[in-house]
Order: sequence, then C-alpha cells, then structure tokens
Amino acid sequence: MSDEQAAFRLSGVRSAVTRWHEHAADAVLLDGFHALKHALRFGAGVHVAVSSDKEAVLRLAADLAPDLAAALGACVTEIPAAELRGLVARVHPTAVAALAAAPDPALRTAALTALPRRAPVVVLDQPRNLGNVGAVVRLAAGFGVTGVVTTGDLDPWHPNAVRAGAGLHYATAVARTGPDGLPPGPLHVLDPEGEDIRATALPDDALIVFGSERHGVSDDLRKRATALVALPMRPQVSSYNLATSVGMALYHWAATSRSPLVPGRS
Repeated sequence: MSDEQAAFRLSGVRSAVTRWHEHAADAVLLDGFHALKHALRFGAGVHVAVSSDKEAVLRLAADLAPDLAAALGACVTEIPAAELRGLVARVHPTAVAALAAAPDPALRTAALTALPRRAPVVVLDQPRNLGNVGAVVRLAAGFGVTGVVTTGDLDPWHPNAVRAGAGLHYATAVARTGPDGLPPGPLHVLDPEGEDIRATALPDDALIVFGSERHGVSDDLRKRATALVALPMRPQVSSYNLATSVGMALYHWAATSRSPLVPGRS
C-alpha cells in the first residue's frame, strides 16, 4: 500500500469513527450482518457502517444478499479491529456494525392506528426479556402483520432486541405505549382459561395480546378483552416460550384469514 493509499484509508477510518460518535446517542445499533442487511432492505437510513473485515462482509453479501452487494460495498468502511471493539460492547461474529436513524414515531403511530386494518397487531404486555421481544418482532415481520406494541419498562428498540430481531424492526411498526394507548381494535387475549384458539378466528383488525411467561396478561387488559383464547397445551406443562406462543397464534391467523396481506397469498 502506498503512502497516499494509507493516508486515504486512515482518513476514511477517522471519518467513520467520528460519524459513529456523532450519531451514537440517538441512533439504532445494527449489530451484525443480518441486522444491517434487513435494515437496508426495509428502508433504514444508515448513518455509518463499519467492519474490521470488509471482504468477509462482501462475501456474505454475495452468498446471502446479492441484492445488497453494491449498497454494502458503498456504505461499509473497514476499520481496525481495535477501533471496532471500542465502538460496540461486544463485536458480532460477522465483525460488522452500523448506526441507523430510528423510524419517525409519527409514521409508526399512523401505521398502527390506521383503519381498516388488514393484519393484526401483536401486543406484548410487560415483557421481561429483550431477546424474546426481538424474536417476536422477527415473527411479526415474517407474517406481515401490522406491528408489535409493548407495554411496560422494556424498550423494544433496545440494541439487544434489535439484535434478536435481526434488524427486522424496520420491516414492521414497533412501538411502546401504556395500556391506555393501545391502537384501536378488538382485544384477543391469550389466556389459559380462554376458548381453544383452533375453534375461533382471529380477526384481521385484532390486537393479539400476550403476557409475560411468569405473570401472564395484566388484570386490566384481561378485563378489557373482547375474547380470551388459549393455545393447545398438554396438561402439567406450565407455558410456552413467548415467541413460540406468538408464532402459533400468528400461524393460526394466517391459516384462517382471507386477508391479502397473508404471506404467500396471491
């Protein structure tokens, strides 16, 4: 590498690190190749993307996301491994990270509240595990539902949730609100005492409400339920994992709904 090339590369590293620090306070961390890939596919505005092995990132793109090969080649800046370790708490195995603009809250609210609704909203009532929140967002994106709303203290846009969701927060509407700020629509609450989900249909405009694995749905939301529905489960088994429950319920919706938004429906 010539002195001129080395100086150019150093300038690029410095610029990328500077932009990272400028945006770190209010941007969404995209941790790893898949998070960056999905965020780009669904229109995220990426401020800066860095990797300690850009060639490896581009090989992944060639294998897994050829549609994004050019975009990734243009937006990813290679920086030394030590610099990358200084920017993120834990370097992803794919050695790439990025910062992106959070979606406009007004647009998220508009997407969640618009009627008529042709696909449900998943409501997570006071979830306790960020990994589960991210897994649910990934399911919601895959099933093409309207969005995911959480109540309680956890931030559904926390880096750990975005990491677990593989960047698919940008593929659906994800927001946090209080129980009184839920989008409009009938509340279909998952509850062990409810009607077997196989005997009922989940409306396209439903809010499908899931409680935490330990405490279930709050008394307030349970009392407000339009319907209580239960997942089939063997006696003496306490509960399903939250993401598993959401996946089962969304599959039931997709299998019984006539909505044109059901994936694979022409």
